[in-house]
Amino acid sequence: MKRFGQALLAILICQVAGGIGAIATYPNIATWYDTLIEPVFAPPNWLFGPAWVLLYTLMGIALFLVWEKRQDNRFGAAIIFFFTQLYFNALWSHIFFGWHNLGLAYLEILLLLGLIIITTIFFFKIDKAAGWLMVPYIVWVTFASFLNLAFWYLNYPYLG
Repeated sequence: MKRFGQALLAILICQVAGGIGAIATYPNIATWYDTLIEPVFAPPNWLFGPAWVLLYTLMGIALFLVWEKRQDNRFGAAIIFFFTQLYFNALWSHIFFGWHNLGLAYLEILLLLGLIIITTIFFFKIDKAAGWLMVPYIVWVTFASFLNLAFWYLNYPYLG
């Protein structure tokens, strides 16, 4: 039961980060985001919520698996990178949706992607399953990076 509680806590930590991002996201979807020119490959809005809930859940399980191996000498660095990328994950929503700054959001998401990759490398070294659980997150944020760039380009054409 203790392990279940720890796993649940790890998942909740990640979901809270998603909630912090949602504070900036949801109020701006109908009032600002829906007014933007969308790239043809933009997913429907309803897909983002379930996708992120799943990704935060996978991240939380990965965090729990690494936590269980905290005696590993790479644990400290892995945790620092994990929480740093989680911070930048929540920050991106505020830059993109809250501040409406697509260019800065693009630069920030590239930094975020780098932090996720570094975190995942550490996780793989500590626990293979934890590393694999981070791979869908890398794929999604890579896609989101292209999506962010496309939104920036389409809505600020003088940049192209």
